[in-house]
Amino acid sequence: MNRPFFRFLLVGLLNTAVGLSSMYLLLHLAHLSYWWATLIGNTIGAIVSYILNRLFTFRSNAPIANSAVRFIFVIMTCYFIAYRLGKQLAYWALGLVSILPHDYLDDVAILFGTALYTILNYFGQKRIVFAR
Repeated sequence: MNRPFFRFLLVGLLNTAVGLSSMYLLLHLAHLSYWWATLIGNTIGAIVSYILNRLFTFRSNAPIANSAVRFIFVIMTCYFIAYRLGKQLAYWALGLVSILPHDYLDDVAILFGTALYTILNYFGQKRIVFAR
């Protein structure tokens, strides 16, 4: 069993719950745009992620200054790739399957983007931020 990946998924569940709920609250209650809601919500989740991944998932003793800079680089890269692709996938999926009204495009895009972000982020964290 890949223990760091399992721990990463557990931490991911927590920071995803925090980040995703922040995104949806910002999108629907604060009426922020897709990009602002995902950026701010992702930042909130990323803070939780960094702390828990450093201490629990990868048990890293890398200097905080160095790992924090790499962490920010990884999450920003993953954010822009994942949420851009998430938006494109949502347009494509809602074009193929007309189950949901297009009013939910951003909601679907957030889910797709979050899934892509999780996968990209794991490999970035493991190989770049908390590499041993």
